[in-house]
Amino acid sequence: MGQGSSSETAAGIVPAKSTTYLESDFFSRETLTVARDLIGTTLVVGKCQGRIVEVEAYKDDAASHAVTRCHKARTMFSTFGHVYVYFIYGMYYCLNFTTEANAAGAVLIRAAEPLCGINLMSRRRGTSDPRKLASGPGKLAQAFGIDLAFNGKPIGRTVKIKPRESTPLIAASTRIGITKATDLEWRFFDKDSPFVSR
Repeated sequence: MGQGSSSETAAGIVPAKSTTYLESDFFSRETLTVARDLIGTTLVVGKCQGRIVEVEAYKDDAASHAVTRCHKARTMFSTFGHVYVYFIYGMYYCLNFTTEANAAGAVLIRAAEPLCGINLMSRRRGTSDPRKLASGPGKLAQAFGIDLAFNGKPIGRTVKIKPRESTPLIAASTRIGITKATDLEWRFFDKDSPFVSR
């Protein structure tokens, strides 16, 4: 009998270590808490992976889709732990995760540091500069192949999130590109990351 591989022991074959992903309960918490805790986690969509470095939180504030309760935002105020995708400016998709068990909320994923599937991201984005692949919500959605087909899907299926392995230095600021509730510092980002949108 041949010599056993490194994956075997006297007791038999050691099963491969399974990948752990965040479950829906993570997203049932208060929106600002979820937003901060997403910094440093890894976004997984098919073969593409990226470390989340920038997000924005939206609750029932004036800048939120939850206030108008428009048809396209029904995912945001109907449940937590789901993907919420919307289309803006006639050209960009934006990826969000719904939050809170008893209120409307969502976290916009603004930027990620590319980790895997970089060649595919580059083809989708038309650039080989890693800092330009997912440094903004529209860029991120394009790099990861996100469109309206993902809207309403439970997190953990087509879109998965790996827990962070360490806690980054997180900073906060006002949100970008809005005209209402501009005083709220609900944008969170990895202070040391060169992959944030600005």
